[in-house]
Amino acid sequence: MTAIAEDGLSSLTMSALAERLGTSGGHILYYFGSKDLLLLAALRWSEAALAEERRALLSRRITAERKLDRFLRLYLPRGPRDPRWTLWIELWARTPGNGALGEAQEELDRGWHEDLEALLAGGVARRRFAPLDAAARASELLALLDGLSTRVVLGQASGRDPRPALEVARSAVRALVAPYAPDAGDGPDGSGDGPRDADDGPGAAGNSPDGAGS
Repeated sequence: MTAIAEDGLSSLTMSALAERLGTSGGHILYYFGSKDLLLLAALRWSEAALAEERRALLSRRITAERKLDRFLRLYLPRGPRDPRWTLWIELWARTPGNGALGEAQEELDRGWHEDLEALLAGGVARRRFAPLDAAARASELLALLDGLSTRVVLGQASGRDPRPALEVARSAVRALVAPYAPDAGDGPDGSGDGPRDADDGPGAAGNSPDGAGS
């Protein structure tokens, strides 16, 4: 994965990759068949690890706000030439006209979308977020994250530092995912306090990413 990210798939030769891996170009071709399939295998390996991280995040007993903020950080690149995101850009460049790569891209995208949709729907169900169309909102947020990520990984002037991209993403979340606003009488005692996450502490109902209510 690192070799593809550093050199780019078009300039990477099988012999050079084999030398780095301590094997032969023929051995790599035997298992992968082509550069496109090698790229796809590297990306699948990377995304499988991230899928495990997403599943662990969704199962944690923390507020939906905190889960969403951690989802943003998991999605965005760590900086220019981030290996995982470089693989994605290589894939996007080869997807038009390549049905197999197009199907693979849709499959990998679907995992992120389904998990974000589940996170948003869970936040609504637990009265952390106001009612929303979870599927549509997930699509909007992922489109924004893709654009921010591309600017960071390509090292464009306004996007070389990943921290502003995260702040823009957080600002978008605040605009697109409103906090739950209970009406009087929503809670069992009429106070408007609906159910909260099991580990919510005092002030956790605030809309700050870490649930601190600041």
